[in-house]
Amino acid sequence: MPSVEINGTDLNYRIDGRHGGPSLLFSNSLGTNLGMWDAQVQALSQRFRIIRYDSRGHGLSGAPDAEYTMDTLGRDALGLMDYLEIDRTHYCGLSKGGMVGQWLGANAGERIEKLVLSNTSSYLNNDELWNGRIAAARSAAGMDGLVDAISERWFTPGFRERDPEEVNRVRQMILTTPAHGYAGCCAAIRDMDQRAILPSIAVPTMVIVGDQDPATTPEDGTYIADNIPGARLWTIENAAHLSNIEQPGQFMDALTSFFEI
Repeated sequence: MPSVEINGTDLNYRIDGRHGGPSLLFSNSLGTNLGMWDAQVQALSQRFRIIRYDSRGHGLSGAPDAEYTMDTLGRDALGLMDYLEIDRTHYCGLSKGGMVGQWLGANAGERIEKLVLSNTSSYLNNDELWNGRIAAARSAAGMDGLVDAISERWFTPGFRERDPEEVNRVRQMILTTPAHGYAGCCAAIRDMDQRAILPSIAVPTMVIVGDQDPATTPEDGTYIADNIPGARLWTIENAAHLSNIEQPGQFMDALTSFFEI
């Protein structure tokens, strides 16, 4: 897969789908990589030109050993769009990717056609939790010491029992995330407070929540939808944090409705 230097960091990216079709940019969650969107790419590739990338600190992208900011992560996405000569794109981000989406909607709304913010929050007031994750990632155990707790929060017990192969695929994404890259993104999330910018987002927006998500709760998503003018709220049933993986059919129903496919 190709990569390009954006803001001093190599970003790994991949383009699939319909040449000349409308652009759709996917952004991954904390601790995963662009492979988290495989099911959606397969379902949407005949309609869209799909761009995926590994966020700074993740997958095959560069992972500077530093604390990142949401501004940096947002400018990474814009830089990739500039490099690929994408004037406007649809955007779908989950968790951290949804946080980047909020930044883009408020700071570069003219570049976004429609905005999907899935399983995400505008503010997570728990410095102790994020500092603990940073310390754990930087410890000798690294991502090995975090993977069990993360995967348990990301999927419902029923899904972990029903599809252990898919759960293991995601576990491998977590385990191969550079520990200092994970820590850098944890700092960006810890320091994020995007509540004040939500009313300035004028892009057509859909907010997706998982009804059993303990990480970014339905209340977090409802707050975002209530504060972005005209935003739509869509609840995915029997899903925890990675709702696009746990319930790909329901997730596609949401995208199909929003993109009017």
